[in-house]
Amino acid sequence: MNYKIQDIEKSFEGKIVENLGNNDYVIKINDNEHKLKIITMNSKGIEFILDQKYHKAKYLEQSTNEMNIVIDNVPIIINRNTHFDEVVYKITGGTGGVDAQLALKSQIPGKVVSISVSEGDSVKKGDVVCTLESMKMQVAIKSHKDGVVKTIKVKETGTVAKGDVVAEIE
Repeated sequence: MNYKIQDIEKSFEGKIVENLGNNDYVIKINDNEHKLKIITMNSKGIEFILDQKYHKAKYLEQSTNEMNIVIDNVPIIINRNTHFDEVVYKITGGTGGVDAQLALKSQIPGKVVSISVSEGDSVKKGDVVCTLESMKMQVAIKSHKDGVVKTIKVKETGTVAKGDVVAEIE
């Protein structure tokens, strides 16, 4: 996954190379390997030791592709993947058959935060049909084709599982 810190022109790539067990990892940032030990991790933040130096990160806010955090009292906005909406869009919806041509499916489980269309509305390919929240991230579910919204299969504050039909578009 590519991470880009706002106001820094270059981006860097980070990945886990090896899980050593007991919350110890070898990670690779660009071409450099580092030792990482996770001390605590919860929904509010993470405490960790990176290359024998203690760090504390507090999560402030997350959206589809950005995360606002404070690391060692320094506020940072991380752009996790600038193409995240496109990735979700690409894998949202059916892959064949008559039902699949109508059905706009969720590729993630989550809570329905908002519905952007009504039954009978015309939509273009890529228009936002609804927004889901999963793991404190909001993901826009976009129409897989031009058409008219035949039915909406979800309700605000309701939940969906991966593969559930969100709407039918004909």
